[in-house]
Amino acid sequence: MSRVVRFAAYGGPEVLRIEDEPLPAPGPGEIQVRIEAIGLNRAEAAFRAGQYLESADFPSRLGYEASGIVEALGPGVAGFLPGDAVCVIPAFSMTRYGVYAEFANVPVKAVLRRPPELSAESAAALWMAYLTAYGALVDIARLGRGDYVVITAPSSSVGLAAIQIANFVGATPIAITRSPDKSAALRAAGAAHVFSPADDEALIAAVMTATEGKGANLVFDPVAGPGVHALAGTLAAQGTLVIYGNLSGAGEATPFSFRQAIGKGLSLRGYLVFEIISDAGRLLRAENFIREGLRLGALRPTIARRFAFDDIVAAHRYLESNQQLGKVVVSTTPHANEQQE
Repeated sequence: MSRVVRFAAYGGPEVLRIEDEPLPAPGPGEIQVRIEAIGLNRAEAAFRAGQYLESADFPSRLGYEASGIVEALGPGVAGFLPGDAVCVIPAFSMTRYGVYAEFANVPVKAVLRRPPELSAESAAALWMAYLTAYGALVDIARLGRGDYVVITAPSSSVGLAAIQIANFVGATPIAITRSPDKSAALRAAGAAHVFSPADDEALIAAVMTATEGKGANLVFDPVAGPGVHALAGTLAAQGTLVIYGNLSGAGEATPFSFRQAIGKGLSLRGYLVFEIISDAGRLLRAENFIREGLRLGALRPTIARRFAFDDIVAAHRYLESNQQLGKVVVSTTPHANEQQE
């Protein structure tokens, strides 16, 4: 048996239930993982609320990202052994798999070896955030020394990963936050500039000042909506605006000015991390980049708060509170809640 988080209807965190479930043997091409820590993601909250790209098949499991120990191998699986420390990345649909559990069977393509530098909890906070940020900043935008990147929602795990990756490749990260009280922490996390502008004009002026009038090479934004117009105004000629989320809400339009686009040759690029994960070559390059950054100490996941498995509802409430700086992690080993790492 395994304890598993399920939900039988869309709704808020309160719809999540922990249930006992028979544990089947892993099938062909699957690995069974004893889950030690789970990294929570906004995509999972959206899936639970019925606002995601896919619809749940009730009663539904959920969960994209975890770290743990290989328990068993399904037929045809090679390259891993029971006892190996591994990470699970989001290389599957939550309509079929989910890692909010004490044990989970997942496809072998979703399993990477755990970086030796990291604990189980830090490893659960790694891949979704850093693969997402790498895909936009390095794979798509090819940022390098002397470039500037504007990062919105910078206190999220992805935002913090983007700050670290920008510094790692020699670019300058500019953080735009709606929470001025996070400014000092964002500077400590590596942001060269932190702004909480009062309006669109102030946003554009601040970025232009920080970039010595050049504008940013890239805007990396999970919000979308009306704010995109001002963000486009912060870009340099031939700059790119990458949108990887819709935190503004499904009902908000995302305008992209024809005058701005034509006048400066701008690009608007939609992006999800699955673009990287589904391409074996791009995923390998991303994995090598992240592992090298860890080895050199340039990249390091930030844990905002840890929760015990039994506190999954509270963990989801905290995830949606926007209080965190970094990743929310759930451990299958009960312990007192802890704060930022």
